[in-house]
Amino acid sequence: MAGITSSAGQAATAGAAAPATRAGPARAGKSVLGPDEIRRALTRIGHEILERTDGAGDVVLLGIPTRGVPLARRLAERLAETEGVRVPVGSLDITLYRDDLRLRPARTLGHTEVPGSGIDGMVVVLVDDVLFSGRTVRAALDALGDIGRPRAVQLAVLVDRGHRELPIRPDYVGKNLPTAKREVVRVLLTETDGEDSVTLAQLPEEEGR
Repeated sequence: MAGITSSAGQAATAGAAAPATRAGPARAGKSVLGPDEIRRALTRIGHEILERTDGAGDVVLLGIPTRGVPLARRLAERLAETEGVRVPVGSLDITLYRDDLRLRPARTLGHTEVPGSGIDGMVVVLVDDVLFSGRTVRAALDALGDIGRPRAVQLAVLVDRGHRELPIRPDYVGKNLPTAKREVVRVLLTETDGEDSVTLAQLPEEEGR
């Protein structure tokens, strides 16, 4: 599979292992992206997908719950508006494939929805909101292997905040955002949170240790 780089083969991942990629207790932060910037970032990613995949005729978008799913749907809308191509969209739950199941409380299972056309022989673009350690996307690759055999796998993220723990690199990035490990990147989307925003906040002192 091409597009996601790993020393052991092709691989991909999005922010997983730390408490610093999703909404959680943190001090109020500064705005990084607003609604217009998010829209422009997704439009740019959509154009890059079209260019890299020669028109996206064999592309399937799979969002990683939670916020990767609405982002994948928005990307599909951009592709339809720009090129008139209808790209299949689905979701890929990675809960049971995470490597921290024994370290964290039980998680609610998400939903995996594979488009009717399947993924065999297709270019699958995994979509997530924040790329951090890389462990979420590594789990997504394991989950993907259980539902089909794509021709290639690529990774699209709205924000790449660095601090990779695995050798994984996104193919499409809305914004590269250098961060400290004690900072929290909060992504809010209208579909899940009632608003579109990306903010960078500081963990409380006791949580940053």
